[in-house]
Amino acid sequence: MAPGVFCVSLLAVIMAQSVECCVPHSIQAQVPVEVRPGYVISQVPVAGCHIQGQWLTSSDPHFAMRSDGTIVTVDVTTVTAEGRSFWVRGRDGGGRRWRMEVRLSPDPEQEHIQVPMRVPLNVPAQKGAQRGPSEVLRRSKRRWSPLPFSIIEQDIPPFPKDVELVGSDSSVNFTVYYMISGPGVTMSPEKLFSVDRDTGMVRVHYPVDREQYPKFVFTAQVFDRRSGKETDRPLDITVLVEDINDNAPTFSGLLTFSVLEQCKPGTEVGEVKSTDKDEADTPHTKIRYTLLTGGQFFTIGSHSGLITARTSTLDRETQVVHAVTMEIRDMDGAKNGLFNTATATITLLDINDNPPTFRETTYKATIKENRADVLVLRIPVDDKDEEKTPNWNARFVITQGNENGNFRIDTDHETNEGLLYVVKPLDYEKGKTVKLMISAQNEAPLVGMAGTWLSIPVDVSVGDEDEGPEFTPPNMVIRVKENTPNGTLLSTYTALDPETKSSKGIKYYTKFDPGSWIAVGETTGELRVANTIDLESPLVTNGAYTITIKAVDESKKSGNGNITLLIEDVNDNVPKIVPGTDLTLCEEEEGQMGSITIEAKDADLSPYAGPFNFMLPEGHDGKWRLRDIQNGSAVLEQVVEMARGVYAVPVRVTDLQDKGGVQVLSVRVCQCLGGECVAKRSSVSVGIWGVLAMLLAFLLLLLLCLLFVFYCTTKGEKIYMEDCSGGMLLKSNTEAPGDEVKSAALLIVPSTGVAVDTVDSSMKGAGLVGLLNQNGAGCPAPGPPLIGQQTINLNRESVYQTSSRQDFLTAQGQSFYSTGQYGGGNFYTDTTFLKQSQASSTLSALHTWKTNGLYLGKKLVYFGDESEERYADDVARAYDYEGEGSPAGSVGCCSDFGDQDNLDFLDSLGSKFKTLANICMDKEEEI
Repeated sequence: MAPGVFCVSLLAVIMAQSVECCVPHSIQAQVPVEVRPGYVISQVPVAGCHIQGQWLTSSDPHFAMRSDGTIVTVDVTTVTAEGRSFWVRGRDGGGRRWRMEVRLSPDPEQEHIQVPMRVPLNVPAQKGAQRGPSEVLRRSKRRWSPLPFSIIEQDIPPFPKDVELVGSDSSVNFTVYYMISGPGVTMSPEKLFSVDRDTGMVRVHYPVDREQYPKFVFTAQVFDRRSGKETDRPLDITVLVEDINDNAPTFSGLLTFSVLEQCKPGTEVGEVKSTDKDEADTPHTKIRYTLLTGGQFFTIGSHSGLITARTSTLDRETQVVHAVTMEIRDMDGAKNGLFNTATATITLLDINDNPPTFRETTYKATIKENRADVLVLRIPVDDKDEEKTPNWNARFVITQGNENGNFRIDTDHETNEGLLYVVKPLDYEKGKTVKLMISAQNEAPLVGMAGTWLSIPVDVSVGDEDEGPEFTPPNMVIRVKENTPNGTLLSTYTALDPETKSSKGIKYYTKFDPGSWIAVGETTGELRVANTIDLESPLVTNGAYTITIKAVDESKKSGNGNITLLIEDVNDNVPKIVPGTDLTLCEEEEGQMGSITIEAKDADLSPYAGPFNFMLPEGHDGKWRLRDIQNGSAVLEQVVEMARGVYAVPVRVTDLQDKGGVQVLSVRVCQCLGGECVAKRSSVSVGIWGVLAMLLAFLLLLLLCLLFVFYCTTKGEKIYMEDCSGGMLLKSNTEAPGDEVKSAALLIVPSTGVAVDTVDSSMKGAGLVGLLNQNGAGCPAPGPPLIGQQTINLNRESVYQTSSRQDFLTAQGQSFYSTGQYGGGNFYTDTTFLKQSQASSTLSALHTWKTNGLYLGKKLVYFGDESEERYADDVARAYDYEGEGSPAGSVGCCSDFGDQDNLDFLDSLGSKFKTLANICMDKEEEI
């Protein structure tokens, strides 16, 4: 016998013995004489013995097995005095079958214990548990309950093969026959199972694949042969297909992995995954992993499939890709197990474990002196690491010999070579050879080794050339005070020939001197002041002034030298008030004094500049004072209120060395808007713009008066008045049909024989009435003759206005005039002021007009505002029918042009005009 077979057999025996030791051969239980459904009999140790609960079955249909090994009743069962027994069957984790006998004996004391019939088989119940009477259900009909059957997949012929008997308890009382239907019988796969009608033997007719049909559940029925009726309820029959190892395991997932080179042993590389179609958790699917190749570098977990590094010597530069062959075998790797093989690809990732190496042990190059930005040498290197990565890209460093910065080295990223350049000219006279030390490095640091970066020496030979003169030093610094007198010798700046080390035959010229401040001696190189040196000049930057001198030898070769003048300051400037001496002071509110800030600047530097001292000189007018004096500013403030205007204010400003003087400020005091003076009437003078503004206003007023006169003046008809003893109705104009009275012009007629001109031609036909009365007689008394003419216009407020002066002659021959306003009591002569009583007796015409003019003026304004259809009934209308009973009768077309000297028409004016006349007379009498 082979050693492998012997080990497997021994293991099976040990497992079988362990199961037999774990599960007892039989158990004894006492139960009531009449056991109700749901009563717990006992429990099989399922968990401790690794028994699969789904394979637990009972040989007695009155008892059922739960997955946890509990034995419960499913129907009312009677246990006689002789007892009752049945078998419990099952399988362990390895697929081996076992059975245990259950023996029941009656317990008279538990005879009346009742347990509900409907107890879930998946919920354990306590043994002997008692429920209330309300929970006791009706007794169900006794039924048949065969155990689950099982067949082996891919069973070998001959077929058909008996599986198991299906029997019903009703066969005791009836002659029965059996029928089955469902999957495997009448449904796909059809005709796999059949049943013997008489015996109830179930048979299988051909092999079946468990991976396709792991279980069949079909229905069994039992019928009475005589009546054809079912003698029991239909029962579901379960047929389990037992697995055989007929499927080899297969790989799943990718088989491509990567790991860093020189990794530590035990570093995870990747996990191999596999599957098996056989029944899970059985030896048929227990897979073992094995490496067939590559075991010297890698290992694989026998059950996990995890690949790890076996050694730290993995070198990408030696072998980049490793092909590892693997085997997976079920039955835990047993010889009879099924297997598959595959190749996994493991790629080693690069690390920087190889520094760049030089192809030569030393390099040499040659360069002429005075050359710059010239490629001197290309330095190739080799690197075993992966190309075009930071582990391969070279970086060159000059570690020695470049203290003066004459060289620069770069990298050619295509060829990975070092490029050595001269960036500053070399001097043959200072050194014929330059020795450099160059190191080659990578962008990534070295790992995985104790090595260092490599270096090589590079010798650069300098070729000699005929050069121009050289100044020593090449940059000279000279300190000089500003304003140094012209011709002063500052220094001597000479050059030497590099070959002869002599200054013979060298001439000097000024190459750059923007201010022409320095003169250089052509043959001596002496530097003398040629023009005033000024620190405050814009040519000076931070107190320094730069000059370039050129030296030319006999071979016309030249060299340059730079001179920097550091100029020292002197106190040659006084502080000045900025931005100027013309200042504007804005008026403050009443009771506050105005002020303005003044600032001073000094072009000198410290200590010849600020802080400045501000003061008012002696003998100032006392109207100003200084306060809040700071380093460079002070506040000039009024002491007394001042009229607007321009004031001259002297202020003395000195620097820190008390150098300075008096500066006269022109301060303008004015009202400001946005910081600027605005025009306003000044208490001192009007100014030219004020005069122009007044002239413009006067011209506009004159133009307005001319327009007014042109508008209001018309051609008037002159009316001559005779002496009369009463009031008269005077015709002012002729009204034509359709004319409308717009306004009225009242003429003051003081005496008979004086001509009165109408003023407004638009008043034609308005019927102006002039009432003149003095002592109630209706006619004016003789008074002073009227000199000139006066026009009085009525506005809607009944205020008359005069457009010319009225001159009267008194009895004594003196002239006077009226102010032309209602109620005016002031009348003036040329030299004498007249009283009110004297004016009243003299100007009766004015009083008459004053009384009646108001009434007539209001009337006329009202007429002008109203439309024609709304005129009052008492208004005289031209060419209109006066109505029946009118004293005047019908007015004819020519009634308005009657005899002007005939006054009989006054008797027929009507009651309204008589009332108007009475009002006028009463008013005059009151005066």
